[in-house]
Amino acid sequence: MKIAIAQINPVIGDFEYNSSRIKHYAGMARARSCDLVVFSELVISGYPPRDLLEKKDFVEANLSCLSRLVDEIRGIGVICGFVDKNPVDEGKPLYNSAALFENGEILHRVNKRLLPTYDVFDESRYFEAGTECMAYEYKGEKIGITICEDAWNDKDIIKKRIYHINPVEMMVKGGAGLLINISASPFNVGKKELRRDLFGTIAGKNKVSFIFSNQVGGNDGILFDGTSAAFDRQGNIKALARDFEEDMIFYDSDGQTGVSYKENIHPVSGPGVEPVLKALIMGTRDYVVKCGFSKVVLGLSGGIDSALTAFIAAQALGPENVLSVFMPSRYTSADNYEDTKKLADNIGTGFEVIPVDGVFKEFIRLLSPSFREDAPDITEQNIQARIRGTILMALSNRQGRLLLSTGNKSELAVGYCTLYGDMNGGLAVISDIPKTVVYDLADFINREKEIIPSRIIEKAPSAELKPDQTDQDDLPPYEILDSILKGYIEDLKGAEELVESGFDPKLVVNVISRVDRNEYKRHQAAPGLKVTTKAFGYGRRYPLAQRYIQSIYNK
Repeated sequence: MKIAIAQINPVIGDFEYNSSRIKHYAGMARARSCDLVVFSELVISGYPPRDLLEKKDFVEANLSCLSRLVDEIRGIGVICGFVDKNPVDEGKPLYNSAALFENGEILHRVNKRLLPTYDVFDESRYFEAGTECMAYEYKGEKIGITICEDAWNDKDIIKKRIYHINPVEMMVKGGAGLLINISASPFNVGKKELRRDLFGTIAGKNKVSFIFSNQVGGNDGILFDGTSAAFDRQGNIKALARDFEEDMIFYDSDGQTGVSYKENIHPVSGPGVEPVLKALIMGTRDYVVKCGFSKVVLGLSGGIDSALTAFIAAQALGPENVLSVFMPSRYTSADNYEDTKKLADNIGTGFEVIPVDGVFKEFIRLLSPSFREDAPDITEQNIQARIRGTILMALSNRQGRLLLSTGNKSELAVGYCTLYGDMNGGLAVISDIPKTVVYDLADFINREKEIIPSRIIEKAPSAELKPDQTDQDDLPPYEILDSILKGYIEDLKGAEELVESGFDPKLVVNVISRVDRNEYKRHQAAPGLKVTTKAFGYGRRYPLAQRYIQSIYNK
């Protein structure tokens, strides 16, 4: 059987658009004499639809779309994901389902058995778990259809399993010789390699072909890299789709051979920071466009964070749709004007200069009965940041541009940012990028020629809100800070474990306390693009009002 694997970028709730993409790729597969075309999990509605699933008309629109597709697509079998109703009075009202249909008839339905409830997933909130794991005979093949998480419980790869059953194993025991997994598997660093190990192991040890059809694109902060794949019965990859863009690949289950639709045009990115950069560009483009915008605005400070954000925005939307705004104060160096202007010229964005000193002086004059001019503190620094935030929001409102905030994960973690100031924005592009990785990305961007001016990369990072200020006046070196933050936030290590890893106890306590007490800031932050295993936002839920304090050896 010749199988097409189509990875498309659905828009949540845009049933007409999603249907048109499904029909387009089904037509392409039929034109190449394929017997079957496979789409991703919940492709009809887009993933994750979240509480839209509580709206009855949303579910009905999804079922109507499936019905139209069944009627309109002829001459080829189709497997696609959709939301089905649970006909039983007990349990959750919906199923996360897959349908196999051909020539006006639904031949087979499958309901997802393993429903993830960790990190960004919350499927048990909406769906009832399926109960059957049966292979289905189609065109001479016994097919086992699984949905995303159903394939993620193999004991040889997943050492700490959270489910009591393995649907893949059950389908193989039921005679399946071809496993098809339709997925909405999000991107994070290292995920592509983990999938290869998992699916290759499943195929090789069970002597079955394995098809993985994954969603691509950004939906809110969750990014899907695609990289759909076909594995032969020895566990070797025979076809691999491109990452971070729509694509289609093919697999012949008889000859165990595969082919890509556009061989070698845009190969899958290798290790390092390249996939992170591609993820951020795709995620920015999809968030802006899917929210109904076409243009963005951001503040350029002369620092590396805003420089990286401006480059990403220009790549995502076209430089003509990006406005960079430089807002100098009495503390701004002349170098920063030169660097921001050069950066804007290099990437081709619009560039405006709006000084803030006059507005700042007027604020201080108005507040003078309560302020001592000879004793400025953090309040004056925050006022400057909030003046800049107000200017950017005004431009956003007036020109219909989405405001991008430019803070990185290290700053957001410890609260080195200002609410209603530099945190203003509709999307926090690099809020899941540690400062050290910001530098790595800048070096990657400059690998062939200087795009981000070298002085931006080399200078000591500074908020420039008081004389001769640098980040390290208030923070430890970023190499140390980022290591502690990764251990605490992503690896969930406690204070004692971090100290045992070699970090200074006082520094560990200081960093952890700053992370914990700034939860309220992150709760009000713009949504960010997720690229690590644990990002701030939907997948990390901590109470704001709490008194749990991490101790070190009870000292």
